[in-house]
Amino acid sequence: QLQLVESGGGLVQPGGSLRLSCAASGFTLDYYAIGWFRQAPGKEREGVSCISSSSVRTYYADSVKGRFTISRDNAKNTVYLQMNSLKPEDTAVYYCAATHTTVQAMCVIQTVWYDYWGQGTQVTVSS
Repeated sequence: QLQLVESGGGLVQPGGSLRLSCAASGFTLDYYAIGWFRQAPGKEREGVSCISSSSVRTYYADSVKGRFTISRDNAKNTVYLQMNSLKPEDTAVYYCAATHTTVQAMCVIQTVWYDYWGQGTQVTVSS
């Protein structure tokens, strides 16, 4: 059974850092593009970042560019989202998602592009 599990969320003060992990089980991530999304209360789910299966291409939403870094370790079957300089507006449930693709240099941060989703991890940025 294909499964994605996010971890690493929590409560952090403004300006702090967190590293989220997205671990896959039941399949290997080698041919999957991975996206990170977030959803704040009362808001639609929005794309944060994505990474292609080959790691050649990454993409970031303007709101996180320069603060967040996505990476992947296929040997560990895990994708990471390093979040620095966190702001209260980053507070949300963060989800990772995967889609199988033969195009190794492509990723898209649109929810409809992804087939598999994790359950999410809460990130709260507050003093």
